Amino acid sequence: MALPPSTANWHWKNKNITRWGTEWFERELTTLSVTGDNGEVASISSVTEVDGDIELGQRKSKLITIFDCKVVVSWTGTTSDGTEVKGNLTIPEVSHEIICDGLSDFVFNWSLTTAASPEVNAVFELARKRLPAAIETKLATFPSAIIDAHGKDLTVSGDPSRAGTPAPAGSASSSSGPKTTGTPTAKTTKPAAPKGLNVTTVTVEADFQASADDLYSLLTDEKRIPAWTRAPAKSNPTAGSEYSLFGGGVRGKYISLKPGKEITQTWALSSPTWPSGHEATFTTTLDQGSDSTKVKFSLAGVPLGMEEELKKNIEGYYIHGFKSIGYVCLIPTTPVYSSSYLEQKTATANRKRDVASSSTFASYLPAIGIATLVLVAAFAVPYFSSPSPFPAPSSK
Repeated sequence: MALPPSTANWHWKNKNITRWGTEWFERELTTLSVTGDNGEVASISSVTEVDGDIELGQRKSKLITIFDCKVVVSWTGTTSDGTEVKGNLTIPEVSHEIICDGLSDFVFNWSLTTAASPEVNAVFELARKRLPAAIETKLATFPSAIIDAHGKDLTVSGDPSRAGTPAPAGSASSSSGPKTTGTPTAKTTKPAAPKGLNVTTVTVEADFQASADDLYSLLTDEKRIPAWTRAPAKSNPTAGSEYSLFGGGVRGKYISLKPGKEITQTWALSSPTWPSGHEATFTTTLDQGSDSTKVKFSLAGVPLGMEEELKKNIEGYYIHGFKSIGYVCLIPTTPVYSSSYLEQKTATANRKRDVASSSTFASYLPAIGIATLVLVAAFAVPYFSSPSPFPAPSSK
């Protein structure tokens, strides 16, 4: 039975759309052109490189764009006398932080490949002065284009007529906003945590080119957390204090903290599928080496059936969150298996070993039989083919 929209849209989801994003840049940026006062023209002729990740995520029914790319384009121009001018432009960072959060400004690195002359330099100056504004205006539409094209793949709508339209981020009702009219939806209640809830542990590891102290601060500093979660956070890194991440999507209390070494905290997902009153234990260990730090996220107390979902959440929202703000992950994320899965695999391997041991002797029997026949033949052939040691009886 399918989950109701109110429940399904609480799940954390991610969709990689890097290929689509690259094609969007190639299609949209090449439409840009500017004209000078004396008839000069400068325009983007092609997109030669898009390096980075582009994703669309959903958290607590809200769609969030996640992207950080380097974009390289070729530009062309024409002088007032018709001479062609060529050059390149590198934009080191096209990201959610610049476009949506306004945390920094775009950087444009220009180059000219045509031999310089007064006329050529005038076109180069035209490109440098007027194309950036056109590029920024076009890039400002990128997040909404992502949601328009892919929001329907992550958002479950209860209204068939709006199945392809993602709900606006501010459409959720709140105490401060007016209530919307229409058909009321049934209130979703969390399943009560049964006694003896079957749980398991999920572990994810990664190796970042950063110091343990820096990563510890990134995980606990209230001012730094929103950079990689892209949502409000509450954090006072002292034992016993409450915290919340992802705009309240995850809540709990700090149990113990060892700066630069380990963070232990209770962890509960604000989702209709998470058992009411149940808390898991989230332990983050930081093991600093000579040039990198190994990070191990261990979530103990995961209800059975949610292992794969939460494993993807940790990878997508913690590890990819770090990568989205420039932290270099030296090795791919270690494959993650729940403790129940590992126990099952171990039991299966033991059974296979027992079966193999019991059948080993039986598998040797044909070979032993053949070897025996060969030995008998080896001794019998010389015996029957050699002259008889007894004289043949004479015929009279």
